[in-house]
Amino acid sequence: MRRVVPLNLDLALLILRVVLAAVMLAHGLPKVTGFSGTAGFFGSVGVPAPAVAAAFAVVAEVGGGILVLLGVAVDIAGLLFAVDMLGAIVFVHFKNGFSGQGGWEFPLTLLGIAVALALAGPGSYSVGGRK
Repeated sequence: MRRVVPLNLDLALLILRVVLAAVMLAHGLPKVTGFSGTAGFFGSVGVPAPAVAAAFAVVAEVGGGILVLLGVAVDIAGLLFAVDMLGAIVFVHFKNGFSGQGGWEFPLTLLGIAVALALAGPGSYSVGGRK
């Protein structure tokens, strides 16, 4: 098959990692500074054990974001983030429909990227990459 762009799977994985890490950190860092508000929100939408769930979200999004950015333990971080996004879909976004304001298409996209990276690994352009 003819390709217009040269095949570079390691560069593709790097791009996916950087984009996912940026989104994870952008959503996770405010949860650190506003932890009680996050736990309160989680409780208001019916998330069980909202303080524990908020702590999980912080670990998955901030800790996982750093790991994904560096390319270390991408399988674990990706799966944790996928669980985090599954919770976001179930408890917050599903009732809003697939697309539009507050829909579940964006968290589903992040879930898919996270699982794909967990399965593929970080690629060579990473601290934990294969050589």
